[in-house]
Amino acid sequence: MKPIIDPRRGDIEDDALSTKRRSLFALAGTLVAEISLPKLIAAWFILIIGPGLILGLAPQVALGWASTLQAKITAPYAGLGALLLFLVVVAIGWFGGRPLFRAAESNFWQLNSLAVQPFYVICREALRHLAEKLLPADATEAGRATLRSATSAAAGVVLCCLSLAAVLHAWPSSAWVGDIADLASPHRLAMTALANSVVLIGAYLTAAALVWSLADAAMPQPRALRDFAAAGSPAASSSASPARSWRVAHLSDLHAVGEPYGLRIESGRSGPCGNGRIKALLERLELVHAAEPLDRILVTGDTTDAGRSAEWAAFFDALKLHPRLAERMLVLPGNHDLNVVDRANPARLDLPMSPNKRLRQLRVLSAMAAIQGAGVRVVDRVKGELGATLAAALKPHLASLTQFADTGSWRQAGRLSAVWLDVFPQVLPPETEDGLGIILLNSNADTHFSFTNALGLVSAEDVKAVEIALAHYPRARWIVALHHHLVEYPMPARALSERIGTALINGSWFVRRLSSLADRIVVMHGHRHLDWIGECAGLTIVSAPSPVMEASDTCETYFYVHTLVASEGGRLQLRRPERVVVKGASSE
Repeated sequence: MKPIIDPRRGDIEDDALSTKRRSLFALAGTLVAEISLPKLIAAWFILIIGPGLILGLAPQVALGWASTLQAKITAPYAGLGALLLFLVVVAIGWFGGRPLFRAAESNFWQLNSLAVQPFYVICREALRHLAEKLLPADATEAGRATLRSATSAAAGVVLCCLSLAAVLHAWPSSAWVGDIADLASPHRLAMTALANSVVLIGAYLTAAALVWSLADAAMPQPRALRDFAAAGSPAASSSASPARSWRVAHLSDLHAVGEPYGLRIESGRSGPCGNGRIKALLERLELVHAAEPLDRILVTGDTTDAGRSAEWAAFFDALKLHPRLAERMLVLPGNHDLNVVDRANPARLDLPMSPNKRLRQLRVLSAMAAIQGAGVRVVDRVKGELGATLAAALKPHLASLTQFADTGSWRQAGRLSAVWLDVFPQVLPPETEDGLGIILLNSNADTHFSFTNALGLVSAEDVKAVEIALAHYPRARWIVALHHHLVEYPMPARALSERIGTALINGSWFVRRLSSLADRIVVMHGHRHLDWIGECAGLTIVSAPSPVMEASDTCETYFYVHTLVASEGGRLQLRRPERVVVKGASSE
């Protein structure tokens, strides 16, 4: 029996979100046609307007309180009532000042990550994209680096001018000292608060854009790695003995699906069907390990295609057949594991209070606890040291996490949000003081929209936690693993949508923060399926190809096994990687 169309091969419906078969404009058209306006308005208010109001009201409240306090101090007392009023004003400032400052600070950085930094990245990458289009195909790496530096500086100047214009436009509508009488006109108060926010954010961006752009322009630009360690290079301890080394298989973007004939969101009918490719990959990896043992298997995100329970179940079903691989594996979250709201509808969004995003986070937590919970440790930010293992950190919350999976209650969702933030970064400590440790980061921006699911951001708090771990083992070498690419690599220009829609928003800043210890760090990531090994500001960066995506079932794919070598002076170097081919399935 043969149907007219083979359902195993899919059809046009399976290409609904495929960036391989549909253009960005086509996807945007679908978004405009199907978006829920009430949800969009609510999301904008919660994520943009609300923080803007709080940020704008904060200086009015603070300066209004200061003005009232000054008046009470300078005015002569008129009895006990005036004294009590004075004490009330002081108490409000004492107990309310810190929460007000925290609220203003939190909402300022929320607006910074949602609007300010992405705006700078969009401007910078758009200028680079247009400029690189004018370069000849055989342009040198040095020429591209010069162009990248120049466009970074130009983006800063453009944004500085635009933000200064916004400040000048909003300034006449701003007001910085408030009083009780302002509450009589809520609409006017809200407009004034928003104008204050525009002034504050605009003034910040006026200066920050120049600082960011000059830092990006002055920073050494990425280039292909040339300084690979030679096989058998000497160790620091003895010039005659072989170097200490570690073998790490780097996998990324497996995109497990939950159906036997399921197709991937991104590739649609252009990619593999079902999970046969993942099973073949694990079988090939088992042979590699049997021939020469691996120290670690690192999966840098997008283990699943949309973070659904069935997809995680399919991945674990494949992994349980290879226990020797499972005990060496470390996983971290990718945007497909966390931020895909709907597999078929790019217009669908989750409101910030929706339990769906927290459920996807819970599935990732559950998977990480099962795979690496007993080995990795979280960072105790209060004590400034490595804390408990991931399994121990999650143990007090197991009952509430299980309850949330069953009920999806908002109260439990809030607790899960706090737990999620506390368990990153995860640190696999080195076995010896000068051994190799691994730090796992969550680089996914907190988006609520399928269309913007691929954006990345490494929080300042997580970077501080990374620095705590690095300081705890000052002689160790490290792999710092995350999902998103740090900077745009020196290759011919790709689609602008990939450059601005999949970026690590603060990637250049992150590189600069790690650059002081660049000689003993190797950064590994996935995300864009790019096969590239290079360096930026002295930091070695490894971008993994996907052994599953970018090819149909009958085509060959590959991954790399990297050998990291402890070199003289505490350095960590890469040998030339071992390319491992995964053969395609025979066509019927």
